[in-house]
Amino acid sequence: MTSAAVAPSVRRWLPFSVPERGIEAGGLRMYCLPHAGGAASAYRSWGGRIGAVTVCPIQLAGRETRMNDVPHDRMAPLVSELADVVLADSGGPYAVYGHSLGALVGYELLQEIRRRGGPDPVHLVVSGCPAPHRSGPGEESRTRRRVDEMTDAEVAGLLRSLGGTPELFLSDPTVLQMILPRVRADFGVKDSYSYQPQAPLNVPITALASTADPRADIESMLAWRDLTVQRFKAYTLTGGHFAALEQAHVTQAYIRRALCGAA
Repeated sequence: MTSAAVAPSVRRWLPFSVPERGIEAGGLRMYCLPHAGGAASAYRSWGGRIGAVTVCPIQLAGRETRMNDVPHDRMAPLVSELADVVLADSGGPYAVYGHSLGALVGYELLQEIRRRGGPDPVHLVVSGCPAPHRSGPGEESRTRRRVDEMTDAEVAGLLRSLGGTPELFLSDPTVLQMILPRVRADFGVKDSYSYQPQAPLNVPITALASTADPRADIESMLAWRDLTVQRFKAYTLTGGHFAALEQAHVTQAYIRRALCGAA
């Protein structure tokens, strides 16, 4: 497929202006994957805050600039399309960061790229997500029903308990009906996911855990070390499920440290 044919599709997934690769753009791209229900705007302010790294927020279907696109509700087709985008756009060294569902998607994205014989990233950074091979993603997820079995009010209650979604969105019926399709689809990706044992990645991993995360306790975050033959580093933030995003300056500092010299 030619670059001209790929470009429009790539632009849908990368909604913010991303400079062409070159000295002025920095030598390393970092693709940022959002949490369930999240969007590319979660990372828009990160540009220019991780050294020379070019931050590339990923826009999944069904939100913001892609409101009319049907969101994915299964992992395989999602990472297949994502791999197309990353392989078409990267053109050199790249890294991947994902929070919560985004971390799980990031891991499976790297496995898909490896199956295609594509280049490994220089680093994978994850937060708010248990290692995929863990039997359960934290006490909250072990005890809750699947989202596809919940009423709209119950889904809103789940989002409220996790934090990260403004109460204005959850209490406004009109806004809630706008965001629920993508939330349900994203949780469909998570709830239908089944880890299949695969060879460890040949990619360094940095994991950011939080002290009071009901979906990913510290032990389950440390288990990411099992998934790489390269170096592994873990850091702990004080806070809940969204601590890594709420304390973005801390997360960015850890990412700078992880990527130092990678380009």
